[in-house]
Amino acid sequence: MSGAAWAVVVGAALLLVLGAVLWGSRTAALDRRVGSFACALADGPAGPWSRGVAQYGATRLYWWRRASLLPRPARVWTRAGIAVLEREVLAADGVPTGVVVARCRVTAERHGTAGEVHLRMSSEAYAGFTSWIEATPSRVGTVI
Repeated sequence: MSGAAWAVVVGAALLLVLGAVLWGSRTAALDRRVGSFACALADGPAGPWSRGVAQYGATRLYWWRRASLLPRPARVWTRAGIAVLEREVLAADGVPTGVVVARCRVTAERHGTAGEVHLRMSSEAYAGFTSWIEATPSRVGTVI
């Protein structure tokens, strides 16, 4: 192999290592955030499912794709714009798996358009999710 070919191979290897380090760092940072939980997302009940991490904010729910290097969330919904329409506890051979799929009506923050998404999470995360939604202040920005 010539010197130029070695340089290309070494450069490609360094880019792969750098990408892996950045992805690992991003994933670790998302998992350590306060209010974050594993949450898969699908636009329909049949999928396809995208693995991700969701995080509660004061007034928004942020969702990041697991397989991404982008520093910003892929989806953002306001707390007041989320409504759980139904939930299903998944079971294998009649035994609950501890995984819940919630069908939610959401209003996209950027566009203001309403739609439905399916969120798959652990039953513990679902309990926190519904508590967070129910704790919505009725009048944000006012002093009582």
